[in-house]
Amino acid sequence: SCFLRHARSRNYVSESEVCKLESVPLDFGDYHPLKPITVTESKTKKMNRKGSTSSTSSSSSSSVMDPLSSVLDGTDPLSLFAAAADPVTTTATMDSTRKKRDKDDSSAVGSDFEPWSSKRAEILARYTTTEKLSINLYMGSEKGKATTAGSAVSEKVRTRLEELDDLEEGSQKELLNLTQQDYMNRIEELNQSLKDAWSSDQKVKALKIVIQCSKLLSDTTVIQFYPSKFVLITDILDTFGKLVYERILSMCVDNRVSLPDNFSPEIVNDTAKETCLNWFFKIASIRELIPRFYVEAAILKCNKFLSKTGISECLPRLTSMIRGIGDPLVAVYARAYLCRVGMEVAPQLKESLNKNFFDFLLTFKQIHGDTVQNQLVVQHVEIPLYLTLYSPAIDWILQCIAYHAPEVLLTEMMERCKKLGNNALLLNSVMSAFRAEFIAARSMDFIGMIKECDESGFPKHLLFRSLGLNLALADPPENDRLQILNEAWKVITKLKNPQDYINCAEVWVEYTCRHFTKREVNTVLADVIKHMTPDRAFEDAYPQLQSIIQKVITYIYDFSLLFSVEKFLPFLDMFQKESVRVEVCKCIMESFIKHQQESTKDPVILNALLHICKTMHDSVNALTLEDEKRMLAALINGFIKMVSFGRDFEQQLSFYVEARSMFCNLEPVLVQLIHSVNQLAMETRKVMKGNHSRKTAAFVRACVAFCFITIPSLSSIFTRLNLYLHSGQVALANQCLSQADAFFKAAVSLVPEVPKMISVDGKMRPSDAFLLEFLCNFFSTLLVVPDHPEQGVLFLVRGLLNVIQDYTWEDNSDDKVRIYTNVLHLLSAMTQETYIYHVDKVDSNDTLYGGDLKFLAEINKLCETVIAQILDHLKTLGKEETLKRQSQLALYFFNTILAHGDLRNNKLNQLSVNLWNLAQKHGFADTKTMVKTLEHIKRQSKQPEMSHFTDLALRLPLQSRT
Repeated sequence: SCFLRHARSRNYVSESEVCKLESVPLDFGDYHPLKPITVTESKTKKMNRKGSTSSTSSSSSSSVMDPLSSVLDGTDPLSLFAAAADPVTTTATMDSTRKKRDKDDSSAVGSDFEPWSSKRAEILARYTTTEKLSINLYMGSEKGKATTAGSAVSEKVRTRLEELDDLEEGSQKELLNLTQQDYMNRIEELNQSLKDAWSSDQKVKALKIVIQCSKLLSDTTVIQFYPSKFVLITDILDTFGKLVYERILSMCVDNRVSLPDNFSPEIVNDTAKETCLNWFFKIASIRELIPRFYVEAAILKCNKFLSKTGISECLPRLTSMIRGIGDPLVAVYARAYLCRVGMEVAPQLKESLNKNFFDFLLTFKQIHGDTVQNQLVVQHVEIPLYLTLYSPAIDWILQCIAYHAPEVLLTEMMERCKKLGNNALLLNSVMSAFRAEFIAARSMDFIGMIKECDESGFPKHLLFRSLGLNLALADPPENDRLQILNEAWKVITKLKNPQDYINCAEVWVEYTCRHFTKREVNTVLADVIKHMTPDRAFEDAYPQLQSIIQKVITYIYDFSLLFSVEKFLPFLDMFQKESVRVEVCKCIMESFIKHQQESTKDPVILNALLHICKTMHDSVNALTLEDEKRMLAALINGFIKMVSFGRDFEQQLSFYVEARSMFCNLEPVLVQLIHSVNQLAMETRKVMKGNHSRKTAAFVRACVAFCFITIPSLSSIFTRLNLYLHSGQVALANQCLSQADAFFKAAVSLVPEVPKMISVDGKMRPSDAFLLEFLCNFFSTLLVVPDHPEQGVLFLVRGLLNVIQDYTWEDNSDDKVRIYTNVLHLLSAMTQETYIYHVDKVDSNDTLYGGDLKFLAEINKLCETVIAQILDHLKTLGKEETLKRQSQLALYFFNTILAHGDLRNNKLNQLSVNLWNLAQKHGFADTKTMVKTLEHIKRQSKQPEMSHFTDLALRLPLQSRT
């Protein structure tokens, strides 16, 4: 022949048969790796750790030991360290036991009981003031300093008594004209002073601080701040109570063994009991009622050290003490504190809690007495505002009483409220505290009581709001549902103040959505629009309006039904602040993607959601974060994927064209549209079974054109490259040959623009690996792309090789050679009589050229050029620092020739032997790999058409590393 034959002839079918795995008949009764493993547990006692056991697991299929257990020999190293540690560390264990016990004590009430700590922040945020406040700070006297160790006991006792007198005589400094924040800072300083005094063993000083703080609770000069003051001061009391309890508990430790969780007073030693009594005696000597009550309540838990019935005896006495507090507001908060402490230390003693509340009901009339009225006139406080100050305390007392209470008690409470003339404040607290199921079952009774309420002081709309909150959690009797809504809405719709109105409407929207049809929901939304549009009242109510939307889409998630609610879209128009509007749109789209099971072409849904997606898209600007863009794009893409016009492919393409014009600023959306259009073209092909009519051929070309003009607008270069390749493959599959060529040419011309570094997940990385991956995919496609009649032979392959040749590669990179080696795989496949794969109804070069000698000669010329380039690069790696790379590349190239070359060609045969020797020359070759490669060659030589491998194997020596 007139040319050197480089590539070996392949029979792909027979090669595939040879490479198939041997099939073995499987008996399903045998062991199967996915069968559940039966684990048997065996307990073995170890001698080195008394009483400890270690379990070893063994499966029924094998008795292999657990490798971790076998290494440790059944001993847990952490436990060994702990056992060998210094005995002093046992105090740490004691502390952890104490913490556990404290936790257990607090969880004597279940997790369904809302703790005080969760209410704290809300009270501090709600009850604020701009008026100036005053505070009395304790100033420690010189006498109060700790005495020297050498002083006599009598001196110590005398000093302590003087300190207590000093305390009563008021060694304190009054700070006036404090802002609310200053006041809170001072209280926090007092809390810290208490801890510091305690840690430096100045117990009397600590007690003085607590007494001074408790006295502040009798001061109601800035009355609207009182609930917040109560929260701050009782934090200090809680700290004090905890310190005293832990101090006495630490005295009970005997032989480093702490008391059990439910200890009895008999096992408490005398020293601890004496200290405990001492504290109670000190507190009993406080002259003023309020500090005496609060400080004793704070250490109520310490009664556990003295007697079993200590707490149950103290609670009624403390309850009676509160009767001596004249100011009803101060008294109700004292009752709340007693309930708080009672629920923590003795939640089972419900009788005392109930007595506490009934006492409050008896003195309830005081609220409307002259003393209180005069005080309100002086402070310019209206009755409605004053009554709201009671809410946190009454709510808490009722919550404690109602917790796991029988229905009889709750019914009794309702009766007592009726006797007090259905006082609105009480009724509101009852609805807040009692179980939602209880309230819902008696909804009509409560509505009757609300109607009869005296509205002066506590507005009725707040009562309906509280009722609505219960009905959102529990369902009323079915027959009453419409009447309940009508009664409530009659009151709500008459509200003139937009803020009052929206606070109620927000709650009742959920009830309406839960129990009624779209007609009632539409009526409610219309009413909200009517109330909130005048004077742009909606601008001050975005959180409530957002909440309404959220509730509506939670209950109406069939979007054809949702958008048929006439007032839903006008309701969205009230969100005129862009950031809020976008958040609402995101909520709606998330709901659509979550609940929409089937694709849709409903024009109502499409128009509405396109409008919503457009709103999200238009919010994107130069300052929008990448994460936000990604999230918006994901929501819009979710919508695009759910749109399907069935067999109306032209309508589908029109939708994608419209979407492209609407969402041009979000790259991931454009990428999705290109993929969707490509998928549309392939679906058309599937319907036509590959035989396009004139109409479908024109439609597919329109799809291809859409992709071709959209891809250049993308910024990510690898996204563009991959989409050019993917779209070219789709064009080829649909017999659009010239369009496919245009895609592939565009990809070839884009390769030189690939930068050295690209951003991947926000980090800069070298682009070589990505380019190598893309080019390998590209070569695989180029095998089946037929040559253009007006262009030269293999014009696309030549163009790509020229681009690779001119591309500036990193100095320390061998990717160029790896690409050239992959080109040899492609050229070898191109010389075969029949290619390994084809595109249906597209003639590739094997059919077009039919093994033409000139075509094969062109391929061989290319092969020689590429091989020369590879060998030149291998020569440049002859320096000492690059010898390892040279060895690896030589072996890589050798394997390529072995797989694809015709080694009966002397030139190639000699080249392969040279590469084998070069790979081993400097001792960098992996011996195992070389041995396996040689074994493979010997195995191949046994096949009839590979007999020339026998000679080759003899020419390939194995060198030792030395």
